[in-house]
Amino acid sequence: MIKDLGLIEMIDARLLVQDQEEITAGEAVAGMILNGLGFSDRPLPFTPQFFANKPLDLLFHEGVRAELFNRFKLGRTLDEAYGYGCDLLWSALALSVCRQEGIDARFNHLDTTSFSLPGDDGPDSAEHAMAITHGYAKDHRPDLKQAVLELLVSQDGGVPLMSKSWDGNASDTPIFQERAHARLATLKDSPSPRSLVADAQLYTEENATNLAKLGFLTRIPGTLKLVSQVITQALTWDTWQCLDATTRYQRLSLCHYGMAQRWLVVWSQASLERAEASVKKACQREAEAVKKQLLHLQAQRFETPSQAQQALSALAHPWRYHQVQAYELIDPKRYAKQGRPMADTPLKAIEWQMQAQVRPDPERLEEAKQHKACFVLGTNIEAEQLSDAAVITGYKGQAQAEGGCRFLKDPRFFVSSLLVKKPCRIQGLWMVMTLALLVYAVAPRRLRRELSRQNETIPHQLHQPTNRPTLRWVFQV
Repeated sequence: MIKDLGLIEMIDARLLVQDQEEITAGEAVAGMILNGLGFSDRPLPFTPQFFANKPLDLLFHEGVRAELFNRFKLGRTLDEAYGYGCDLLWSALALSVCRQEGIDARFNHLDTTSFSLPGDDGPDSAEHAMAITHGYAKDHRPDLKQAVLELLVSQDGGVPLMSKSWDGNASDTPIFQERAHARLATLKDSPSPRSLVADAQLYTEENATNLAKLGFLTRIPGTLKLVSQVITQALTWDTWQCLDATTRYQRLSLCHYGMAQRWLVVWSQASLERAEASVKKACQREAEAVKKQLLHLQAQRFETPSQAQQALSALAHPWRYHQVQAYELIDPKRYAKQGRPMADTPLKAIEWQMQAQVRPDPERLEEAKQHKACFVLGTNIEAEQLSDAAVITGYKGQAQAEGGCRFLKDPRFFVSSLLVKKPCRIQGLWMVMTLALLVYAVAPRRLRRELSRQNETIPHQLHQPTNRPTLRWVFQV
């Protein structure tokens, strides 16, 4: 597949080829790709061990030995890739492959991920190398420094179209804003319309100027008050249109951030199940907090019953999932003398005590579940060009970008090779990793197309026939 795509020749045409080298830079990159796609969990220094029992004469050419793929050659290759420009080299390779394969790039899905880097990064004299530093830890390892990788993939097979490395403290909002601005020039030269698809970080007021000039499809942030109002309105109107047995939606046209848009309030069975689990946990947390609040309330004394009732009302006002079931006012009397009171012992004061019982509010719980089961998608593409159903289907393709990030971070992939220290080499390695993702996405696409053409199948993990196998399963077969 690597040879068929012409990756080795394209890399050698752009990187310096030295006559004294027994393998070229393109062959070294191909070796790293094969090592990664072998899912052997071998860092780069152990690449010769991976090739020890492989037919290198068939994979490359006669005279190639496993020891030639040593850490010195691979490190120099990563340096050469960085010197040429990792992003520039990747773009040229990806563009050529997409043209060969006829990739449908109508929907471009954007996402980011972070890679935690153990140990200290080594010295790097490269002026424009990314900064390895602490940032928002998507890996839940805030103690480790990290770097961020931006990935743009097609909905057609999840083929990567663009990758770029960022500093470890870069956030999604400025990354998405810059990508939206960069797509303006790209889309002007595109022969067919393209749409940028991303998560809610794409939709900000600062990025509205860029979004207004291109076709976008995104999830509207739930932090906007207008989103909550729109969902509440949709639940009240109850004029849903069915997309399938588990998904329905309502359409709304409006102007927001100075852009005429079409918003779709989407409800799905899967979202409802997630909402039920989320609301159940939130209800349990609130029940524990309410129990403590009632203990403190019971310890207080009030001069009048109305004061006790007002205190209970003020306490119950912020409760989201509970309501007062019953309460009782107790009037413990305080006498002027100590000891057991007699019939004629004068009273010093009467103080009221509140004892209350609560229960979950079923109506508010159901309302919260239905509200959380809804989300809002927004687009500025006309309905004549992109139907409501296509909007929902297009956004569901965002899983392609998320799947690409998961692939790169798979522990069986050669992500452990990030033990390299120099930031410039890490950038070069990320380019190799995304090239491996490119091969991993194109290969099963070809295989599935050929299986469909010949009306053939192969058994999947449960020994049932399928014409859509994954490349990893094909390797195992």
